[in-house]
Amino acid sequence: MPNRLDRGFQKYQEEIESAALKVLRSGWYVLGPEVESFEKEFASYVNSKYCVGLANGLDALWLSFRVLGIGAGDEVIVQGNTYIASVMGITINGATPVFVEPDEFFNIDVSKIEEKITPKTKAILVVHLYGQASKMDEVVTLCQKYNLRLVEDCAQSHGACYKGQMTGTFGDIGCFSFYPSKNLGAFGDAGAIVTNDENIAQAMKMYRNYGSEKRYYNKVVGANSRLDEIQAAMLRVRLNYLEDMIAERRAIASRYSAEIDNSKILLPKVGAEGTHVWHQYVIRVQEREKLIVSMKDKGIGTIIHYPIPPHLSEAYAYLGHGKGYLPITEEYANTVLSIPMYNGMTQEEQARVIECLNSF
Repeated sequence: MPNRLDRGFQKYQEEIESAALKVLRSGWYVLGPEVESFEKEFASYVNSKYCVGLANGLDALWLSFRVLGIGAGDEVIVQGNTYIASVMGITINGATPVFVEPDEFFNIDVSKIEEKITPKTKAILVVHLYGQASKMDEVVTLCQKYNLRLVEDCAQSHGACYKGQMTGTFGDIGCFSFYPSKNLGAFGDAGAIVTNDENIAQAMKMYRNYGSEKRYYNKVVGANSRLDEIQAAMLRVRLNYLEDMIAERRAIASRYSAEIDNSKILLPKVGAEGTHVWHQYVIRVQEREKLIVSMKDKGIGTIIHYPIPPHLSEAYAYLGHGKGYLPITEEYANTVLSIPMYNGMTQEEQARVIECLNSF
């Protein structure tokens, strides 16, 4: 029982296929009316003024720091237990990531941010991990106090709110991935940024298209990072049903939390003021390898998000952080396990997962 992405497609198959076919027949495949419409609709959904469609979530991150002018000699604060793409968004621009430990909700521990701020700090990157909104008010206050930029990595938090405000709208830029496994998933790579700053939106449109506002007139060295028409058309269909899909995931998570009962397994916690859209349902277990094998024997797939924290990856060995540098992050990396969570998951499949965990 791996995560079944086809189920989420089958439910809306006719509409999705019809949207793709419309684009194929139109003869307009890049930066056309579908992208423009999706940008307006997604901006409206998150309650942001502007949305700019991009090729993927990593481009959303690194282009955001590029547009904000953050680069060599600058520091960006980020949590230690995120996916490595968050950190790459910083380092592709030559800036240095400064890691902060996570809290009990797997998000950045806001009480530990201020001590990491130095004269070189230029921004904070908040990651709403696994679908739960981070505590944003203190982060916003710190950014105002120290005149820092605020970027949000919302790759896993489409539709999550903190105190009624959508993730992605607290800072300068909110970065989204629409990778197929996301709650709002495309059928290939896709991404976007949202912002309330018209200048940022215009700069992002220029950067995504080879640094050009007018064809063959290139203002900056940009990228080729455009959301294509077919993906935009299919995302528009899914966006219409996103709240329904989130409600379905919440129902599965609610059942898991109510019925999984095993002293060896720590269930995820949800904060009082932020909402959770359950991109992943992440448990913690000391005997993880044994549990993975036990579940695999019963035909149930699991995934570790993420086994190697960025600071211990080979890619970031140059930062010089050894084992023990971030003990909480490292403990999470050694114990977290994502159990099946997908739209279209049957009651019977949920029951099998619960039974397997309870008998471990």
